Amino acid sequence: MYRIVRIAIAALASVGMLASVAACGSGRSSSEKNGTIEVVASVNQWGTVAKTLGGGNVNVTSIINSTNVDAHDYEPTTSDIAKLQKAQVIIVNGAGYDAWAVKAAQSANATIVNAAAVGGVNDGENPHVWFSADVRKAVAQAITEAYEQADAAKKSDFDKLHDQWKSEENNVESKIAEVKQKSDGLAYAATESVASYLAEDMGLTDATPSGYARATANESEPTPTDIKQFTDALKAGEIKLLVVNTQEESELTGKITNAAKSANVPMVELTEQMPEQYDSLTAWMESLVDAFSKAIA
Repeated sequence: MYRIVRIAIAALASVGMLASVAACGSGRSSSEKNGTIEVVASVNQWGTVAKTLGGGNVNVTSIINSTNVDAHDYEPTTSDIAKLQKAQVIIVNGAGYDAWAVKAAQSANATIVNAAAVGGVNDGENPHVWFSADVRKAVAQAITEAYEQADAAKKSDFDKLHDQWKSEENNVESKIAEVKQKSDGLAYAATESVASYLAEDMGLTDATPSGYARATANESEPTPTDIKQFTDALKAGEIKLLVVNTQEESELTGKITNAAKSANVPMVELTEQMPEQYDSLTAWMESLVDAFSKAIA
């Protein structure tokens, strides 16, 4: 079971602390020979960040880029492993979310950026770290440092791209601050706690019944009592907002959403993986913050 943690990053460490570094071998791809850094990300959330920070100086491949794929249970193909082995920079999520990628990356001659490790989140804790503003900023810094290590001659380009990314992230955080100001600790519950870091950033209070939350964190079935506590809390008005992970819909979540509709509890629907219509993590986060803002207006 993972536990929700508040992330406090007082200062960004050097690249030696933020990424696992291995010496680059000679058997590199044509991208490197053409002066482009070959980058592989386990999931598209981080892949889009990598592309934004590298621009035309990088070639980024995201192994998982669809909401139809569950990163937890993904079985990498031979082609996936080959891509990881050829990369100069590998970005994994960590915290048990993509253990298959972490394992495969260990045998590659690459700089490895582990997002959860960069953000101070360990295995067993909530792995959905891309929803955290602090982690996004720390990972962006780590990726930029990895690029500058791979191609020091382009440091000024990478610094400029990083500044542009920070401007986009600052816009997201400004909207988060606006929601936090009006949310005033609003009680919410979630069918799965995928967006709990974002909810915490916005100042919301998690009122998901504890038995239900423990069961879903353990990937087990909540008991009838857990479900009744959840639906009763919705009917009683104790929960002011319901967050629904549509990527994991089931008969159980249907009961909960129906109870919310009957009680006129507003809902925010989201997915675990970044939907394909977004070309950047910041654009997706901004859209989600807007959805929360409308729901609690």
